[in-house]
Amino acid sequence: MNKVRFSLFFTGMLASVAWFSSCSSVYLPNVPATPMFNNKGEAYVAAHVNTKGNVSGNLGVAVTDHVAVIGNGSYLNYKSDNNDFKQYLYEGGLGYYTVVGKAKRSVLEFYAGYGIGATTDVDKRASTTGSDPVETRDLDFNKIFVQANFSSTRKNKINLFGKKRTLNYGTAIRMSRVKMDRFELNGVSSQLEENLYIEPIFFTRLELNKGFQIQYTNGWNIGLMDNQYLKPGNAVFTLGLTYNFGRK
Repeated sequence: MNKVRFSLFFTGMLASVAWFSSCSSVYLPNVPATPMFNNKGEAYVAAHVNTKGNVSGNLGVAVTDHVAVIGNGSYLNYKSDNNDFKQYLYEGGLGYYTVVGKAKRSVLEFYAGYGIGATTDVDKRASTTGSDPVETRDLDFNKIFVQANFSSTRKNKINLFGKKRTLNYGTAIRMSRVKMDRFELNGVSSQLEENLYIEPIFFTRLELNKGFQIQYTNGWNIGLMDNQYLKPGNAVFTLGLTYNFGRK
């Protein structure tokens, strides 16, 4: 367990450094769904937010004992003295899940899906009247992803606030192809770009009440293509709430 805690702390530090030191990218990854399904009829909802106001939401339903559907969405409208960044992203996917291990405390999930989104990214500089735009990047994009999740429930509950609580932890690794459908640079149509991203995230969930859990998520993305605008550099670093119901 100490190794797990150290790993989560270390990856959180990496994600924090990546977030604050990131170069400008017109693609911001969202928080993927990690429902940890156990049985047919189980449902999952989640909401996550970070300090920049990036909001992500997840939905999922186990339609059979091994097949599930998921939906993801995210929205950010962040403004500062030197940059305005606005993005929305919607995704849907279909997947397979199974409970593994003799103790049935681990879940393995595979998903594939499609998404669409749009970004407006404006660099600004200070002026006598406030701040003026220097470069405006406006685009629509589509996304195809495949994802593998592995998660586990701690064997022994932990004592916290006078109650024994369940602790879950896991990882999700995505491969996403993101492709521009439209790209305008300062209002002029420009060359389209696409990239293939590897997007690992790590999460820890602590039970608040039956079905309700608080989730800490951290991660980053790696771009496999050399682009000027559609490149890596934005991390995932969020706190959220999840709720599973219909579990047997």
